[in-house]
Amino acid sequence: MEFDDVQGLLRFGYKHLTESCFLLLRVKYPAAARAWLAQAPITSAMKTDPPPQTALQIAFTSEGLRALEVDPDLLAEFSAEFVAGMASDTARARRLGDIGANDPSGWQWGAGERVPHVAVLLYARSGGLAAWEQEIEAQCRAGFVSIERLSTSDRQDVEPFGFVDGISQPHVDWERTRPVRDQDQLEYSNLSCLGEFLLGYPNEYGLYTPRPLLAPQDDPGHLLPRAEDAPDQADLGRNGCYLVLRQLKQDVHSFWNELNRQAGGDVNVCEQLAAAMVGRKKNGEPLIAPGGASADNDTPAQRSNLNNFTYETDPRGVRCPLGAHIRRMNPRNADLPPGPRGLFSRLWRMLGFNAAAREQDLIASTRFHRLLRRGRAFGASMACSPQALATADTGIYFICLVANIKRQFEFVQNAWAIGSKFSGLTGESDPLLGHRLPDTGDLPTDGFSIPQTDGPDHRLSNLPQFVTVQGGAYFFLPGIRALRYLATTR
Repeated sequence: MEFDDVQGLLRFGYKHLTESCFLLLRVKYPAAARAWLAQAPITSAMKTDPPPQTALQIAFTSEGLRALEVDPDLLAEFSAEFVAGMASDTARARRLGDIGANDPSGWQWGAGERVPHVAVLLYARSGGLAAWEQEIEAQCRAGFVSIERLSTSDRQDVEPFGFVDGISQPHVDWERTRPVRDQDQLEYSNLSCLGEFLLGYPNEYGLYTPRPLLAPQDDPGHLLPRAEDAPDQADLGRNGCYLVLRQLKQDVHSFWNELNRQAGGDVNVCEQLAAAMVGRKKNGEPLIAPGGASADNDTPAQRSNLNNFTYETDPRGVRCPLGAHIRRMNPRNADLPPGPRGLFSRLWRMLGFNAAAREQDLIASTRFHRLLRRGRAFGASMACSPQALATADTGIYFICLVANIKRQFEFVQNAWAIGSKFSGLTGESDPLLGHRLPDTGDLPTDGFSIPQTDGPDHRLSNLPQFVTVQGGAYFFLPGIRALRYLATTR
């Protein structure tokens, strides 16, 4: 692995750098902007001892690459979703659930003249961010103008609703041990091919995701690495990926007020309903797993229990509801429904003769739709008074890193998160992220069902919207050599 060419956010997440902010900039003077980008102190994925005290990462929107005067023919080689942009049309907005209160016309940034060109992500150890930010702002002031500063808060891995977060992450195959071929997986694995998150490497299909490839004469200085799958071409995408950024405001006061109302004021029932919606208890323990695992465990082995499970033993969702947030975001299924080993059993399930398997074969294979999350929370915490929470601007800057925006982020968001027919459900979408507006055909999406062992589902109805989108954009997070190439070549 060329870790010295990979921006460090992919590998580390920078949890040890507890302070951070994201600067959203627009190009003011292209020449000055390129001059700074050519020498900006990017933090790579190389391990250092001690770890860095600060980190800087840089990503571009397609509008940003245009503003930097990148060749239009080269820009066209990026994915169609990236080139168009997150807020590009009403069809994409509908697919992503960006309608009603989430409509891009009401965003604080990310639409119209408020689309950023460049995102500068700054991280620092406690007490070090202010000086680091001041230094970087002074360096890039000549070429850029700021349109938004996204400040974050250190929540110690607890998201604003009060639940331990960031537990379920794919294990990236940095060592490249997975075979480079399309091969059925009959059991769920948390190990994901490197090419699912980094361009220029094989993905779960054993293929290389399309990305900009250049003829050698277009890279006379040999700045770019050569493509593995086309050694005679320079690979602009290699060691880079797409970065999805969305500003999600969480109405913490409304969330707990509504659950308290549904629980009739019973505190224990309120906590149980919240856990059912999330799929985990507040301490991170998954509802599907046996007790004993919590975020308070200190050893890696103990903490791994929080993520070491599947839903094979809970096909009806009695322990963890089918529509729970974590079950929608990562169904933890394999290419085929579970069953006995053997060729006959496999064919029986593949051809649809096994009724139990058919019931479980409602969700696409998880391994093709994983997201590497790197988000940060912002605003007030649960420790604040109810009055403060009622008016606080609180939420998460959702960040995920993918090699294919459409197959990974847009699929998960559309088919699983806001999809009202996920896993055979009707009348409901993600209990946390849902916009609650009627679906196609005027079908409701504001319910949530909790299966019971001894009777009909416990059904919550008329749920209000708890999370509102306030901004978003698609970015290209290039490899460091590709970033220098973009900065020095016109």
